[in-house]
Amino acid sequence: MNSDLWFSLRLSLQVALSATVLIVLFGVAAGYLLARKNFRGKELIDILFTLPLVLPPTVTGYYLIILFGRNGWIGKVLYAWTGWSLMFTWYAAVLASFVVALPLMIRTTRAAIESIDPHLIQASFTLGHSEMETVWRVILPLAHRGLMAGGVLSFARALGEFGATLMIAGNIPGKTNTLPLTIYTLAGSGEWSQAQIAVILLTLASAFFLYWANRTTRKVF
Repeated sequence: MNSDLWFSLRLSLQVALSATVLIVLFGVAAGYLLARKNFRGKELIDILFTLPLVLPPTVTGYYLIILFGRNGWIGKVLYAWTGWSLMFTWYAAVLASFVVALPLMIRTTRAAIESIDPHLIQASFTLGHSEMETVWRVILPLAHRGLMAGGVLSFARALGEFGATLMIAGNIPGKTNTLPLTIYTLAGSGEWSQAQIAVILLTLASAFFLYWANRTTRKVF
């Protein structure tokens, strides 16, 4: 492996890990709300969270440009205040991976929490525990396997993200070229031996995390 492949591998792991931390924090909270709360517009919010799972990644990337591009709704304000643009940075790759992989965490969390016996949760309330205490002492411990599976699946999805990353972060050598983008570049330039090494690396990593997720999920539902 040459230095470019090592850089792409390190960057992919860095992006996937950073995105997964955000995904777990936000996904668990969103999954809990969707599983335990009833409110107006709940199904609409669920659809919005799930859309990146079914939309082509390039479409998701386009929406991210509309929101976070230098002239986007959020990006314009950010640039005016700080003089900094998210576009074409590794942070943009993290954002793309976060948005694309988040639905996996939310849906897995929601399913894990909904599978908990409601009598156990009610018993916690009857014993005088607050909702937050019940979440920490009852719900999260009982749903922990589902949460672990969601985190692993989200990491694997973030590791392989391509389309949205290409749209918002670009494919800048030594800066934003994650491993999937490097494979695309190598194949396009006819460097098949290097592309093959990168493909094998990404395949083995993805297979490992899927195997881990399957073992974790087996005892969840």
